[in-house]
Amino acid sequence: MELQWKDGIVTSKDQLVEMVGVPHKTVVHKNISFIDAHIENYLAMSSLFFISSSSADGRADVSPRGDEPGFVKVMDEKKLIFPDRPGNRRLDSLNNILENPQVGMIFIIPGLNDVLRINGKAWITRNEELLNEYQWKGKTTRMGVIVEVEECFIHCPRAFNKADLWKSETWPPKEQLPNLIEMWKAHVALNGISAD
Repeated sequence: MELQWKDGIVTSKDQLVEMVGVPHKTVVHKNISFIDAHIENYLAMSSLFFISSSSADGRADVSPRGDEPGFVKVMDEKKLIFPDRPGNRRLDSLNNILENPQVGMIFIIPGLNDVLRINGKAWITRNEELLNEYQWKGKTTRMGVIVEVEECFIHCPRAFNKADLWKSETWPPKEQLPNLIEMWKAHVALNGISAD
């Protein structure tokens, strides 16, 4: 008998609670709606974050942003800003922000398993005076992204603990890693474009 993958699909919040239970009150009440000194210190040490966004029709995207620690600057207790750097010019996140400003961010500090989550509304700025104020090193697109914070909270380390992310002895040997050039060429070819 063929497995029917839709059998057992969860369709309600009540089903989720039945399966998982309810969170402890400290988990429910760990969110804050502004950038305090603890959040600012975390941001000053973070060199990588992932930003999630979605288009007006709900098509979702997640994109990494990395730079020197502290590249995300605190403007005030409700706003942060980061530079837009030159990349592949797909502009997935920026196009989504234009259609739907709601974003989610996960900030990482190398070696630390707890992550910082920030959710809020984003705007793209090309205000040169404002951008010059933050004195980022290196080339930018002459644009930055401002995020108005709606909620911030620390997320538990369980995922990183399970993944042993920072333990280099658990990493696969380099020769076993996916060959990304081959993957890229194969995917481009599937779409009828020569990689040459």
